[in-house]
Amino acid sequence: MEEMSRAELEALQFKLLKTLVYRLYSFSDFYSSRMKMAKVHPDDIRSLDDISKLPFMYKKDLRDNYPDKMFIGNQEDLVRYHVSSGTTGKPTVVGYTQRDLDNWSTSVARGLTSIGLGRRDVIQVSYGYGLFTGGLGLHYGAEKIGATVVPASVGNTERQIELIQDLKVTAVACTPSYMVHMSEVAQKMGVDIQRDTRLRTAILGAEPWSEEMRTRIQDNTGIKAYDIYGTSELSGPLFTECTEQNGIHIWGDLAYVEVIDPDTGERLGPGEKGELVITMLQKEALPMIRYRIGDITSYHDDECACGRCHTRISRITGRVDDMLIIRGINVFPSQVEYSLMSIPELGEHFQIVVDRKGALDTMMVRVELKSTAFSDKLDDLIRLKGKVVHVLRNDLNVAVDVELVSPGTLARFEGKAKRVLDRRQI
Repeated sequence: MEEMSRAELEALQFKLLKTLVYRLYSFSDFYSSRMKMAKVHPDDIRSLDDISKLPFMYKKDLRDNYPDKMFIGNQEDLVRYHVSSGTTGKPTVVGYTQRDLDNWSTSVARGLTSIGLGRRDVIQVSYGYGLFTGGLGLHYGAEKIGATVVPASVGNTERQIELIQDLKVTAVACTPSYMVHMSEVAQKMGVDIQRDTRLRTAILGAEPWSEEMRTRIQDNTGIKAYDIYGTSELSGPLFTECTEQNGIHIWGDLAYVEVIDPDTGERLGPGEKGELVITMLQKEALPMIRYRIGDITSYHDDECACGRCHTRISRITGRVDDMLIIRGINVFPSQVEYSLMSIPELGEHFQIVVDRKGALDTMMVRVELKSTAFSDKLDDLIRLKGKVVHVLRNDLNVAVDVELVSPGTLARFEGKAKRVLDRRQI
């Protein structure tokens, strides 16, 4: 499957799409109603391009049909549920058949293989287990390639470092911010990851992170850091980069990728940045057609240097709903990270504070200094602050205040990092 040509993949995708549309038109009240409202019938889908005739699906649809009104089949067909946190409304519930779980594990296994992992590896999974999909998704994919799994979950970081040493762990899966935190804790414990452990690979995701953050992690730890992508609605962690580190492979037999203009809904071409839309071609319990994920990316359908022809998406730069509008300027937290990581005196931890004074929006960035750059000389700090202000203003096109803080000042997070404090919403 991984070696299929582009033409073979597209022929398979069309066959799977056609089958999916007929199935949902016949057995899903939700989708048949949406298709009739859009005045589209399964017979109208005569090519892959005709997918644009089908209506979009939104996270609101999942919440409005809570908990299981969008499921296909009977309860006895299900073998598992996962539930999102529901921090911005009703949680989303995803059901799985055994085949859904098998496809999920296969997808992750392909990704882990594509970054060079296999039976000789010990993989420590430091994503959360339970209703959250991260831990179990990596766990079953790692077992499928024959690797040994350490189900560490999140937290107890010193113990995690000890496990990495004692069990000769070669790969770790966690959020980028937790990887940074683990490397800091290791340093405090007197553990040099490159010298004192066998850790050589990190599978990092669940939050946007920049190429500059990757470079810092790799330089500081001596490991190779790979991006992984997925959402709880699609099945959690699903797709990874390969050893080329040049885009995340979306397995074409499992998913069809589109990128659209988030305002108009029009489809965009290769390399054009917009909102990611995914159709899950083989999901049984909770099918997904043209699901608007909200993540900002672009896609590429040329052959990767690794030899795979499956569509690749570029690094996620943010979410449509995470975008901050400051005095009419669109700002993504990932843009701020990109700018800060270009300044060698700064550490990896920062926080964006947005407020409103009268009718004017204000934005302040708190960022930690590296211990080697910390100085008690006021002139040095003033010069560095001026440099950071200048870089942010040039990159973001908006005035930003900056507060330089000492190392270890800002909160650390064992799960997803909380980068933004928007006081306008308090």
